[in-house]
Amino acid sequence: MHLADIAPSILVGLGLADPYGRNAFAPSPSGRECLFLVDGLGADAIRDFAAVIPNICAMKQFASATTSFPSTTATSLPTLMTGELPGVHGMLGYTVRVPRSGGRILNTLKWDERVDPQIWQPVPTLFERAAAAQIDVSHVAAHRYENSGFTRAVFRGATYRGANVLADLIAQTKIAVKNSPSFTYVYANELDVAGHSDGVGSATWLGALAYIDQMVGALMSQLPSGVRIWLTADHGMINISEKIVLGEDNPLLEGIEVIAGEPRARHLYLDQLHLSSPDAAASKMQQFLGEQAKVFTKQEAIAAELFGKEVSLDSQERMGDLILVAHDGVVLIDPSRVALESAMMGHHGGLSDIEMHVPLAMHVC
Repeated sequence: MHLADIAPSILVGLGLADPYGRNAFAPSPSGRECLFLVDGLGADAIRDFAAVIPNICAMKQFASATTSFPSTTATSLPTLMTGELPGVHGMLGYTVRVPRSGGRILNTLKWDERVDPQIWQPVPTLFERAAAAQIDVSHVAAHRYENSGFTRAVFRGATYRGANVLADLIAQTKIAVKNSPSFTYVYANELDVAGHSDGVGSATWLGALAYIDQMVGALMSQLPSGVRIWLTADHGMINISEKIVLGEDNPLLEGIEVIAGEPRARHLYLDQLHLSSPDAAASKMQQFLGEQAKVFTKQEAIAAELFGKEVSLDSQERMGDLILVAHDGVVLIDPSRVALESAMMGHHGGLSDIEMHVPLAMHVC
């Protein structure tokens, strides 16, 4: 199953028709559904660290789901909450160049108020569609995300229920699932933060994983009988083993005007002199990188369906002229962000199974 299919399949069980006929799950037992998204929880972690997560392991485990490329929050959450792939919803990475802006970069998680979220991401969200069908929809997450441009682009249509601590998260989720039919999305980012700072498997990361399991246990024990809880994630995470600084003793910035994306999945934009010959630029980069990364031209990425079968004009204009996908434990560092990006132990965004495969589990209270 793809990440794009999860929420539509759940909502079909609440009576919301799906244009693609997705209907993977049994009908909702009580008309109250809760989808818990754990940022950074790869499917491999369920297997490798089962002793730390007894509550998650007690859920019914389905085959792992596949997230979209790049395997990053800024792309995966729009995929989850529109039911469309990135080529359609247009959220192509952590950062991308804003077309016709003079080279301005949009950080999609921090946003830029000069960019209208609803124009940038025009696909109706599943929250909007469900609300129109008289399904109660709620978004439970930290208060700081409530009015962000990313929230307005990806989660519009839901009642936002802010919760900064576990007790509030449980209380707000209980309010959200009170009525039937209802669909509640719950988000936690503690594991992703720990993975970036200290790496997967570190003491800090294991502590965050145990806390996530505590959250799952609290939901399982405190939500009303009949509520169905789903657990998934936006991406997994890989510990780095090699750092390449773009343009530092290498030709990786020759002809490049703007750097975007992130260390495992770069969007690179050519200058005017090289714009007419992307194949030559890609070939030179690939020759240097060898097995460390795969270099796509924009046209190659579209032909390979890297962002899905359908790619809108907006997506084509936002996409890098060259797209670099790091292999193994390699990261491709932006020379203007060396200190920040090099300090991170865990990364994601690439096409490895560890990054792309996320869990899918379910429990009926």
